[in-house]
Formats: sequence, structure tokens, C-alpha cells
Amino acid sequence: MSPLSYELTQEDVLGAPMTVFAKRHSSLRALLEASAEFGARDYIVDGDRAISYADHHAAVGPVATWLAEQGVRKGDRVAILGWNSIEWVVAFWATVSLGAIAVGLNAWWSPAEISQALADCEPVLVLDDMSVIAAHMDGSAGRLPDVPIDEDDPAVILYTSGTSGRAKGAVHSHRNIVCLVQTQQHLINQRLAGLPSGQQSTLPPARILNSTPLFHVAGLHNGVVAGMGVGSATVWQPGRFDAEKTLRLLESGRCTSWSTMPTTLWRVLHHPVAHEIDTSALQHIGGGGAAWSPALQRLIREVFGPQVTWGIGYGQTECTALATSASFAELQDNPTTVGRPVATVEVGVDRSGEILVCGPMVMLGYWRNDAATRAVIDDDRWLHTGDLGEIRNGLLYLSTRRTDLILRGAENVYPAEIENCLEEHPAVDEVAVVGLPDDEFGQHVAAVVVPAAGAQLDEAELAAFVKERLAYYKVPSRWFFQDAPLPRTATGKVVRGDVVTQLGEI
Repeated sequence: MSPLSYELTQEDVLGAPMTVFAKRHSSLRALLEASAEFGARDYIVDGDRAISYADHHAAVGPVATWLAEQGVRKGDRVAILGWNSIEWVVAFWATVSLGAIAVGLNAWWSPAEISQALADCEPVLVLDDMSVIAAHMDGSAGRLPDVPIDEDDPAVILYTSGTSGRAKGAVHSHRNIVCLVQTQQHLINQRLAGLPSGQQSTLPPARILNSTPLFHVAGLHNGVVAGMGVGSATVWQPGRFDAEKTLRLLESGRCTSWSTMPTTLWRVLHHPVAHEIDTSALQHIGGGGAAWSPALQRLIREVFGPQVTWGIGYGQTECTALATSASFAELQDNPTTVGRPVATVEVGVDRSGEILVCGPMVMLGYWRNDAATRAVIDDDRWLHTGDLGEIRNGLLYLSTRRTDLILRGAENVYPAEIENCLEEHPAVDEVAVVGLPDDEFGQHVAAVVVPAAGAQLDEAELAAFVKERLAYYKVPSRWFFQDAPLPRTATGKVVRGDVVTQLGEI
């Protein structure tokens, strides 16, 4: 793939002037077409299975042809439900190459949550049996379609939890994702520019271990799509995350980079076998979600060795995962920052301390939810993130990740969703859900419950009640029962800060 330039220019994007890359791919399909030049290089490595760029390119056409035969047309939604697999990736590229919209459904969701998302996006096809895709990947028939695709056509819907307790579909355009890929390339080039010139020319293609599911923006956009832009290999640990398996895969897969989250990083660094593993091939660790503690950053070098650098980014699904980035050099002097704006992105903080983001990576909006879209994207296309922070010397520092948001590992958990669920239980009168600090997961999900008059509360029964209706990671791991009413404002809103303070006094 010929390297793209990083010259910037001003263009009108959806009615607002923005900074964009002057030369760029016109769509995700154009990015896919260019990737064929990487030939026999590994693209996806999934356990004992692997597919090269050439074979992947050859597989997408037949699958796209089959999708078209099933009635998939431009603008239609194709829902993909499953764990990370080569077939998932091929189905994704086949869908977006048709100009259709790929919907990544969370494989951890309960049946009720999946049904809710399907009712919202109304797909013409649900791909939950990847053997069907495998059967059409032989490359014997079918070419990439030539349906016209505009940069601002929708390409992907990824669901993100909302403060109302109902997941909303963030819609990403071809422009959004292509810009992310080029921005990631730009960041990599900046990092490599700091190496001696001789070392730059001898670096092999990166092999990037990605610990995030494909139904997350970090796994899909920052992982397999961004990887295609530079011809790197994306390496997965099959099945659910396991710290020891991840360590051994870093060794056996000779992974040069690792894209991860603070929780998975913490678990790997603290695993008993961490110091026994040969991770000499590992050169860089990247991730986000929040600032990494200075202690965690120091431990990276202690465990993995002096050759490893790391970088941290800040973003949301609503801005295609990336708004700022902190380089290794910046983190040495400013370990608690999440960095400065990346190319094409503007970041500001308003008088209330809310972080605002503008640029070509801000989503089109929430799927079929104009009211929710207007609540976060203003007329000038600035995204109001709901996060609080401050900018010092050009670097962004987070104060909090939304007012009520609980960060449990790689998952965003909104209290309102769990509270709404528990309030349906006949023995519950009031409930408040908050996050409590946890070294491994970042935060516990804790529930403070007031029983209904005359009712007896049982922790196991309430946990089972939630698990039946919501994903497992939303089930509170800490339960507190009290007879006194919850602290509320004059308008009846629960004062979560007071709830957390009370728990600290228990």
C-alpha cells in the first residue's frame, strides 16, 4: 500500500469547516482494495489459524456476493453477533464494501439486550453462525462490489450504553473510520521517527496483540481496521481473556505491540508467571480508557524490560475512539495526562469543565435517535462528551469519565440501567448503583438497596435477578442493604456522592 501523505487542509464536513487529511482513501472499500498489496503478510492470527492479506482480500468478494444474494443492499443493516474470528472480520469487510451498515452486537449481552438492539437497528440479516461465512470464503466466485459509496455514508453501528439505561447505536461513517486509520498511521510514524534511522528501515511489520472484542470500537476500528492501514498482523488470544495465556501468546507470537486496557494490563503485570516470560520482542503498549497510574507505568518496565514504550489515548465511541494521544516521552514528564489532540481533531473545555471534541471522526449521530444526537452534538458539530477535564500546557487531563459512569475493566457501566432493573424486583423500594475502587477492574459495581416495607432482601436472589436480564459484567459484585432512605436532592434525584461517602464510612 502506497503511504499516504499527512498534509492537512480545510474542508466542509456535514456543514461545518474542519481540518482533514488532504489525501485519503474515499471509503473503507478503497482501504480494503489497497491492502491487497500486502500480499502474503499475516492479517489476522487467531490461535492456530491465520489469514494473509491476499487471502483475506480474495475471501471478501465471494462473501459480499453471497450477502447481495440474500438481499443486502446499500444502507441495509447486517448484524454480526459472535466472538472474535476471521469469519467475523470477513463478514464486516464484505458488508461495508456493499455500502451496507455493519452492526457489531455485544456477545456478552443477555437475550433481552440483544433483542432490544435488533429491534432498534432492524437488520435485514443477522450473522450469528460464522460457519455460514466460512462456507463462502473459498474465493471461487465473486468480486468486490462497485456500489458508489460517499465518505459520509454510514458504515458501522456500535452500541454504547446511555445514561437513560438504554443502549444507543453510535453511527460511524466511512469518513470517520478512514480518518481514524490515517490518524493512527500518523501517530505510528511520529513514534518511529524517534528511532535511529537505521533501526526504522529494518523494523519488520508489526504483530499487534489485541485483547479487545470486535464489538468494541477499540477491537474493531483501532484493531483490525487500523491494522490494515499499515499492513500489521492482528493477533488474538482465542476465547475469553486469560492473563497467563496472554503472556504466553506475547512470547510465542513474537508480538511487537499490545493494544490493551488498564484492567487487562494490570492483571497481566501482576500474574505470577509474568517475570518468566520472554517478551523481548515487545516494543510498545497502547491503550486508553483513562489515565494510567504512575505506578502501573513503572511496573511495565519492571516486567517487560527497558525496550518497551507505551502511549495512552482518550476518546469515546462517539468520536470513533480517538481524540487525544500521549506519547511515551510526554508521559515521562506528565504521567497522568491523556495527551494532546491528534491530527484533524480540536479539543476544548467549556466553562463547566466539560470536554468538547470536534473533527471528522465525530460520529454521524445515534441511530434513529435525533433527540439523543442533538443532546451531544451541537450545530457546529462539536461533541459534548459529558466528561470533565482541564487543559494545561496543551495537554488534556481527565477529572472524571462522565458523572455517573462506572468503568469496570473494558466495559462502561451506567448505574441507571442496573437501577431500573432492580427496581422491578418486588422486594426493592429504592436502589442506587455506584462504582467503588478496585485494583484489578478499576471499579466494582456496588448496589445500595432499601427494601420494600416488610420485605426480606437476599443478595444471591438479587444478583440472579440482574444476571437474568443484563450482561454479567453489570451484575453488582458488592451489595449493601439499609433501612434509611437514600440521600436525595430537593427534586428527588439521588445524591451519588453522598452514597459513596456513606459507603466509605461503613
